[in-house]
Amino acid sequence: MEKVTLPKVYREVRCGGITALFVQEAGGAKLGLWLVPTKFRRRIVPHREFLSGIEIDSIKGTSDHGPRAWMIESLLQLKVRDDDAPAAFAQGRSLRNSVTVDRMTLAGQTVTRTGGRTTIRTSFNHPDGWQAHHELVWRRGAGWLESRVTVENTSAAPVTLEQLASFSVGGITPFAADDAPGRLQLHRFRAVWSMEGRKETRAFEDLQLERSWAGWGVRAERFGTLGSLPVNGFFPFVAVEDTGAGVTWAAQLAHPGSWQMEVYRRDDFGAISGGLADREFGHWWKTLAPGESFTSPVATVTCAAGGLDDACAALTAAQEPALAHGPASEQALPVMFNEWTTSWGNPSHANMTALAESLRDTGVRYLVMDAGWYKPAGGDWSTAQGEWVPNATMYPQGLRATADAIRARGLVPGIWFELEVVGSASPLFDRTDLMLHRDGRVITVGSRRFLDLRRPEVVAHLTARVIDLLRAGNFGYLKVDYNDNIGLGVDGAESPGEGLRQHLLGVQAFFRKLRAELPDLVIENCSSGGHRLEPSMMALTAMSSFSDAHECREIPIIAANLHRVMLPCQSQVWAVLRAPTDLRRIVYLLAGGFLGRLCLSGDFATLRADQRALVDRAVALYAQAAPVIRRGRSHRHGPDVLAYRHAEGWQAVVRVNARQALIVAHTFARPGVRTLRLPLPPGRWRVAGELHANRRRVSLRRGEIHWTPAGEWSACVALLKK
Repeated sequence: MEKVTLPKVYREVRCGGITALFVQEAGGAKLGLWLVPTKFRRRIVPHREFLSGIEIDSIKGTSDHGPRAWMIESLLQLKVRDDDAPAAFAQGRSLRNSVTVDRMTLAGQTVTRTGGRTTIRTSFNHPDGWQAHHELVWRRGAGWLESRVTVENTSAAPVTLEQLASFSVGGITPFAADDAPGRLQLHRFRAVWSMEGRKETRAFEDLQLERSWAGWGVRAERFGTLGSLPVNGFFPFVAVEDTGAGVTWAAQLAHPGSWQMEVYRRDDFGAISGGLADREFGHWWKTLAPGESFTSPVATVTCAAGGLDDACAALTAAQEPALAHGPASEQALPVMFNEWTTSWGNPSHANMTALAESLRDTGVRYLVMDAGWYKPAGGDWSTAQGEWVPNATMYPQGLRATADAIRARGLVPGIWFELEVVGSASPLFDRTDLMLHRDGRVITVGSRRFLDLRRPEVVAHLTARVIDLLRAGNFGYLKVDYNDNIGLGVDGAESPGEGLRQHLLGVQAFFRKLRAELPDLVIENCSSGGHRLEPSMMALTAMSSFSDAHECREIPIIAANLHRVMLPCQSQVWAVLRAPTDLRRIVYLLAGGFLGRLCLSGDFATLRADQRALVDRAVALYAQAAPVIRRGRSHRHGPDVLAYRHAEGWQAVVRVNARQALIVAHTFARPGVRTLRLPLPPGRWRVAGELHANRRRVSLRRGEIHWTPAGEWSACVALLKK
């Protein structure tokens, strides 16, 4: 009979619905972190200690047992240059479990509870004289934990880090007595331009994360993003679900540059970790002089009783505290109008004033002039960034006159900048001393070069050209766009990856400067749409552009995707209105806006009366729905969509809080159903408002929401109240 055992628990800390178990092997030096739902704590099962069977009997030798079935994965994952690389075919695939980890010894652990905050600090010593400290923080009522690691060089010699994970959770899964075949699934979210947030779910076996027969040979799925577009390929998110136990472990990283996640396995248990992209993956290493320290980016981690959506709800809730520091005007989630698809780069004083007049008394709050206001005569908006001087022909009285005209009509004026780059048509383009370099050459991508925000003169230039212009122009809204990628790294530090990290810290410092000097300014985070949808950038801004899918049928698919990785109240969704279109298409696009922040654009001034009436109804309904958009829990219904550009089927998102429920439903080609039937949230509900075309109303019947669409490419919105 196989010998079974449980790990030695060094300390157990209950953090609300999550219990953190700090575990050790009997007689072992490593300390691991296991997370379990508190209500599942007693479901942890004894685990086999050794492998047995005919395939390994011949290698036991004189031992009375086979190889170990599992070992503790250290909660500290880092590597320094002077220590050897990890073995078991790991090089090129993973730097986890390096010799550095083996050499670290536990120095102690403290648990402090104050002001509703619990901090678990675990310290380790390296024999060369430096220290590392892992911090796990829980705030009362939260369904997530924050994790970070600080390395402190208390030695007399420099220490060069080559890898530093912000978090590492092992013991996946403690609810199986063996290697849990067929039970473990990896979830992650892919992202490419104008198709952000596509969910990918793969079985461990599909990814060859199945343990080997003898426990030798690293299995690792390392993924991430390189450069200054942190959501270009993947979102900085990872989740593993034990489908047998109904438990999901998940983490999200807050970092604006190169990052990585790892799903790792050598034995029965899996592990997940993530942080800065390391030397192998992200060209990063960091040297600490004696007395210096370095702290990793923050990661939020959770362990949810339930599936992926339960874990995502916990992690997106971690983004809510940052909203408290936003402008007061954002509390009601006002509707905005961005004129990008109205003028396509020609936002003159005349057409902005006419647009403002058409928006008077509509309930729209912000009116944003997008790219092109600074372009030279006969030039193009995409090559003229840098000097930020308004076009004198387009603005004969200056930008202040335009902003004042917008305010006179009851709207808050906004303006677009791509402040971190310089275009090839700008005189600043040849000031290469102000630009980022790699390998001694200025980095040029198409028509763009990148300002080095580590340089005080660059910050001074942007202060004069951006902050002073916003203040003098009486603007209340700033759209910050960013339309290309710096790449693997830059010169000016000990490694390309570290240079990139330092530059991006400078970028975020300028965002903080904007907020400090203009506290009422509403800032939009845009990067060709959704390339910067990560927590640290979203925390610095009121909202973010969800995508560049301006007029596409896939808008509601993308917008629904993003509920899993960000708060809808920060997800600005395009609803581009065209006069030649029918009411069904207008409702389709307006309904997509209810999946986030409704942003109108297009031919508003020339809409027909019936189209205009429909928009007025949408804006009024959106104001009523703002509380549940701001705070609630989203549930997506409908089949997965395979081809976004050729979508088939249907989807519905039901977002619920204590008093409201918002239903946003769309059909695509060949929906396959005549009537959509969705489960009604518990409680006694009534329909408080609707948006639809062709009189296809929503009804509530026997605990279900019913809607019969008018065929393909239809949509409806319904707001329910208790």
